[in-house]
Amino acid sequence: MQVHGLGTLLNMATVAVGATVGVLLGARLPERMRVTVMQGLGLFTIFLGVREATSTHDALLLLGALLVGGVFGEALRLEDRLAAAGAFIERRSGRAPDPDVPELTSGDGEPGHSTFVQGFLVSSLVFCVGPLTILGSLQDGLRGDIDLLATKSALDGFAALAFASALGWGVLASVATVAVVQGGITAAATLLDGILTDRMVDEMSAVGGLLLVGIGLRLLAIAEIRVASFLPGIVLAPVLVAVFAS
Repeated sequence: MQVHGLGTLLNMATVAVGATVGVLLGARLPERMRVTVMQGLGLFTIFLGVREATSTHDALLLLGALLVGGVFGEALRLEDRLAAAGAFIERRSGRAPDPDVPELTSGDGEPGHSTFVQGFLVSSLVFCVGPLTILGSLQDGLRGDIDLLATKSALDGFAALAFASALGWGVLASVATVAVVQGGITAAATLLDGILTDRMVDEMSAVGGLLLVGIGLRLLAIAEIRVASFLPGIVLAPVLVAVFAS
C-alpha cells in the first residue's frame, strides 16, 4: 500500500529543525555577517534560477506564462495575501521585531515588511517554486516515491538554517507554506496522471527558475520584485504547452 505525503512531512521537519538552529546561531552573529550570509544566499539563488530557467524549450512560451501569470497574480493580490499571512503568523506568535536583525528594504530604499514577514516570504517562495518541489511532489503523489523530496528536504534544511541566521523566526513559519503547496501538489497528482508530459514539467521548472532569479534580486536588495504574483505562471506553463506546442 502506497502512503502519499511522507515526503512533505519530512521536508517540513527539516525546515523546522534548520530554521530553529539558524535562529539560535544567528543571534550570535554580528550584523555584518548576517548581511554577508544573506548576500551569499542571493547570489546562489540567482545561480540556481538561471540554471533552471534554461530548461525551457521556447523562450516566448516562457515569457507568455510569466506575463499572463503575473496579471492573474496581481488580480488575485497573491503577493499581498502571502505577506498578510506572514504578518498574521507574526501577530499570533506574539513576536516583536528583533532590534538586532537588520530590516530589509525595497529596491528604492523605502522600508519593506518586517524581518519576520520577509523571512516568511522569501523562504516560502524558495522552498516552493523550484523544480524539486514540482517533480518531487508529483512523484510522491503518483507513485509514493519520496526520493526527490528526501533530497530536497536535506537541501532545504541547510537553506533554512542559513536563511534563519539572517532573517529570524519568519523562516520557521514557512513550514506552513511547504505543507500547503507541496501537500496540494501531491494530493492533486493523482488527477494529473497521464496528463503532464516531460515538456510541460520542463516549462514549469523554467518558470520556477525565473522566479528564483527574482528572489535572488530581492535578497540582494536590487529590486523588490513581487515574485508571488508570478506564481500562476507555473500553473499556466503546461496549459500553454498543451495549446501551442502539442
